[in-house]
Amino acid sequence: MAWELTDDRPIYLQLMEHIQGDILSGIYPLGGKLPSVRDLAADASVNPNTMQKALSELERIGLLYSQRTSGRFVTEDKKLIQSLQSSIAEKEISEFLKKMERYGLTREDIINLIK
Repeated sequence: MAWELTDDRPIYLQLMEHIQGDILSGIYPLGGKLPSVRDLAADASVNPNTMQKALSELERIGLLYSQRTSGRFVTEDKKLIQSLQSSIAEKEISEFLKKMERYGLTREDIINLIK
């Protein structure tokens, strides 16, 4: 997936979200090795220090872990992945419902449209 970075939020947060999305969608499988900081930074067209910050934050929340000389790997904690997927889905659904309600649709209308 292409890196679509904007100026409205810190770049490292956008990098985190992109990599997190790649992990949750299975692009980077559980226990899988991530490309190097330099490779990821080059792919995203960002400074390696910015990418390093994003990866460090993903380590801090437990999605990634480092092995001293081998690089960074995706967690093997399926429960953490499922929890993050549920949390993100709930947030996105809530935002969608609020937006549709602003357009005058009731939740029943929205459910009928989805069906």
